[in-house]
Amino acid sequence: MSFSNLGLSDKVLAAVTAAGYTTPTPIQEQAIPHALARKDVLGIAQTGTGKTAAFVLPMLTMLEKGRARARMPRTLILEPTRELAAQVKEQFDKYGAGQKLNVALLIGGVSFGDQDMKLTRGVDVLIATPGRLLDHTERGGLLLTGVELLVIDEADRMLDMGFIPDIERICKLVPFTRQTLFFTATMPPEIRRITETFLHNPVKIEVAKPATAAATITQSQVAVSRDDWQKRDVLRTLLREAEDLKNAIIFCNRKREVATLAKSLQKHGFAVGALHGDMEQSARLAALDQFRKGEIPILVASDVAARGLDIPAVSHVFNFDIPHHSDDYVHRIGRTGRAGRTGFAISLVSPSDQKSMAAVEKLIGTSIAKHESAALDAMPAHEESAEGEAPRSGRRRSGNREANDDAPRGGRRDGRRERSARPERAPRAEREPRAPANEARAPENEAQRERKPRRERRPNEDRNGGQQQPAAASNAALPPSIGRPQAPRPRREEDFEPGDHSHLPAFLLRPIRARA
Repeated sequence: MSFSNLGLSDKVLAAVTAAGYTTPTPIQEQAIPHALARKDVLGIAQTGTGKTAAFVLPMLTMLEKGRARARMPRTLILEPTRELAAQVKEQFDKYGAGQKLNVALLIGGVSFGDQDMKLTRGVDVLIATPGRLLDHTERGGLLLTGVELLVIDEADRMLDMGFIPDIERICKLVPFTRQTLFFTATMPPEIRRITETFLHNPVKIEVAKPATAAATITQSQVAVSRDDWQKRDVLRTLLREAEDLKNAIIFCNRKREVATLAKSLQKHGFAVGALHGDMEQSARLAALDQFRKGEIPILVASDVAARGLDIPAVSHVFNFDIPHHSDDYVHRIGRTGRAGRTGFAISLVSPSDQKSMAAVEKLIGTSIAKHESAALDAMPAHEESAEGEAPRSGRRRSGNREANDDAPRGGRRDGRRERSARPERAPRAEREPRAPANEARAPENEAQRERKPRRERRPNEDRNGGQQQPAAASNAALPPSIGRPQAPRPRREEDFEPGDHSHLPAFLLRPIRARA
């Protein structure tokens, strides 16, 4: 079947042909006719199967008729991340070049003012992340009552990121009669509940078994005994020995690990970019653009880049950390082997990753083979890395932490002075007894010092020798004003002798000079 049999308009078919596509993917072949028929669609397909075009192409056909109104978008597409939202906009710019459509992007990292201006002019297609979309609706600058078509993409990823309450709020803001296209890779119970609540008699399309990797991807794993320097050492060896490596994405579980690994690879001469959630939006888009253009062949990323990013011809994917959720493994390695191309996915498995790796193998239904590498077999033992870095112990005393980023821990630092050898001591039994240090001075001290017998103080006697009265008795015998601490009486003028000016301020005692 070709795209001409799906019911798309002539303008859309011309754009698809110009892009070089002739045969639709299974998800496109089944979803596009139902979408054009104004039916709700529930699409379950693994990543890399062409889900984006499955809703972009029918939307372009339906939007050829009609006109957008100010602050009331005609269609709404929800994406879990900024990168996915920007990628969908690129698809509209690509296939909708011959149409005069207003496409707006509502994502974080961009000023509200610029986005407000676009909404005021009228929007045919609104692509947004849930948080920023709700911010605009709460400010009163956006109305969703005119939405005719709602697309929820990567719904399982929305669940992982905690967006399900936001999705429920948005679904209540759009009209009840809208059409909904719902796409997900897996169907956990929470996602099933959402589909049963907000979809009306959907057409279910499942083109592949959930959470299965493409057959064109060669998967392997490398056992690593440590999580720190040795893991980075093994990764550098794999990058250098890969013959067919055109570009690669390296995934880490934590954003901090992404920054550390990127700096480490740059220090060892690799052209590397980083992508994680704490980066500014402009820096994230710049890193993706450089990677797509081939300016940087290696991209170190967190799971923010694992879902749905369409980066063509990625030859290798490295899992520096095994993901905690086994579903994320399938999405990570799905960045390679796309559109029938061959790809390689290599995972570095440390002792702390064994449990997660077992869950991955259980999910995909097969065991992942050990990576065969002559370079890894030739690497020295763990006491010294392949870069010739000796293990270190203790805390590094140099102030430059980045300079010693990949230095192995454990053992003596290079260049440390050896302690001078001490003469052997005799056994304790053979040593002569040592005399007390103050034994010779003891008689002299006794002769010089005359100690007076300390007189025992009797009860009710003070230190000056006087008799002390019981507090209760003494206070009872005294007048009320005596026996209690009294505030000092201020000194009066009659208390001072004639000529005594000590009570006056110093500035009053200065002599006054007569004016000339």
